[in-house]
Amino acid sequence: MASRTPWRLGSRGSALARWQAGEVRRRLQALGEAATVEIISTRGDERQDVRLAEIGGKGLFTQALEAALAEGRIDLAVHSLKDVPSQLDAGFALAAILERDDPRDVLVAPPGATLATLPHAARVATGSLRRQAQALALRPDLRIEPIRGNVDTRLRRWRAGDFDALMLAVAGLKRLGLADAVSEWLDPAAVCPSAGQGALALEAFTANPAAMALAARLHHAESGAAVAAERALLRRLECGCLAPVGAFARCEQGELRLAAVVASPDGTRLARAQARGPLAAAEALGREAAETLLAAGAAAILRAAALA
Repeated sequence: MASRTPWRLGSRGSALARWQAGEVRRRLQALGEAATVEIISTRGDERQDVRLAEIGGKGLFTQALEAALAEGRIDLAVHSLKDVPSQLDAGFALAAILERDDPRDVLVAPPGATLATLPHAARVATGSLRRQAQALALRPDLRIEPIRGNVDTRLRRWRAGDFDALMLAVAGLKRLGLADAVSEWLDPAAVCPSAGQGALALEAFTANPAAMALAARLHHAESGAAVAAERALLRRLECGCLAPVGAFARCEQGELRLAAVVASPDGTRLARAQARGPLAAAEALGREAAETLLAAGAAAILRAAALA
């Protein structure tokens, strides 16, 4: 039976965030549940003039939504999971992970161009230290230039000639119908995605059990196990989503296979790890891979990156 009052979904205001909240609303409607969307501005959205790492603090894209949850202004917050801190504050929970979309990074460049064939010293724009580090590990000659803003803004600047290429997550392009701009789909073995990339998460206030139960109806178990492993790795490394860390778990033949990398921003130092195990041991798998990374010098790489 549908709820008497529409459920209230909280979302950031970008075109991509609105699409994601709309997708959750559509899925709830398919279950017979009405929902509305409330747009909430976050610190990360309000400061487009500097790199996220320079703003500092935890939860740049989540704190305002969590405040709305705690105050009862919304029932569920819709997030791109890669933007959600690996450790939530007390009273909040990830109540559902939707079936994951394509987690890969892509190159946006002239048709046929690849990361390997870009001209010498090509200007490649990205707002991610993780992408920067892995691109420079493959092509030390590249000129990495920082970029902020929504997907449309980044594409417009590339088309205007501000950069030779862009690196970004393909999930956002696909959701906005812009995947035709992709010139190369980057192999996760070469450019490891961010933990949670491609997945949508529903966050709830644990004091709202009805919202927790509603979200659980949209949960995808395999995607949930994969991102649990990735996020456990981040917690063990004691780093956030802005650190130059890649973590990608996939389900194959009933087990999880996790690959991870920690890289210095200039691409000169990399630590890699792999682990595999049952879905039920997802978090243990993430911690195991993190220990391998730490043994390979990941802590020193991350300390240096934080000071850069």
